Amino acid sequence: MRVKKLDWRVKLGLGLVLLSAALYVVHWLIYRDPKHIFIYLLGDIAFIPIDVLLVTLVIHELLATRERRARLHKMNMAIGTFYSEVGAQLLGALGRMDRDNSGLREELAEAGKWTDEQFKAAHAHVRGYQAQVASTPEALAGLRSYLLGKRQFLLGLLQNPNLLEHDAFTSLLWAVFHLTDELAHRRDVRALSEADRAHLEGDIKRAYGLLVAQWVDYMRHLKASYPYLFSLAARTNPFDPAATPEVK
Repeated sequence: MRVKKLDWRVKLGLGLVLLSAALYVVHWLIYRDPKHIFIYLLGDIAFIPIDVLLVTLVIHELLATRERRARLHKMNMAIGTFYSEVGAQLLGALGRMDRDNSGLREELAEAGKWTDEQFKAAHAHVRGYQAQVASTPEALAGLRSYLLGKRQFLLGLLQNPNLLEHDAFTSLLWAVFHLTDELAHRRDVRALSEADRAHLEGDIKRAYGLLVAQWVDYMRHLKASYPYLFSLAARTNPFDPAATPEVK
């Protein structure tokens, strides 16, 4: 029967225990005072619960908080990359298919001037936004071409482990990628049946609603953490028809 090798942690533990015992023996050989040894030994053992408390509850929590902040920072960087590379233009393209978005545009066009409370109220308002999608063959063809060109970028984001903890953004990515996949499987989006067009418009509606809600959260984050990035995002607001990146 083959004996399993001891794990390195077990070996380390045994080595440390033996080292401690050897040091106590040396102490006894030098001072011949077992009472002194047991006093300090008992004192060290009595401190172990406090040591565990400090390490597990205080230090561990501080390290966990720091790690969460680091993950949040990386996650928001990925979200920012998405809106710079795909999201902002996609908002404009899908928004032009929304027959009744005038009220939404008027509200979100002023996002660059909002306070934190206004961002919260806007998120509650646009959450679950139901667009009235009416597509045209030309609009679907342009959307198909655009999304297929961004397909590898979207796949890369879906593989980003930092986004797994952000359920809302992950849902948005899946909705956009599903729309991309649906369009990719149509050979000619200019010659669709009414039923198939309605199916695609349902996918567009779902993706657009998630895209709008996540954009509001993203803008709120930029204003709180990166004012200089927020300035550019506000000047290129896809809901503002008069938006321009140039500072006036």
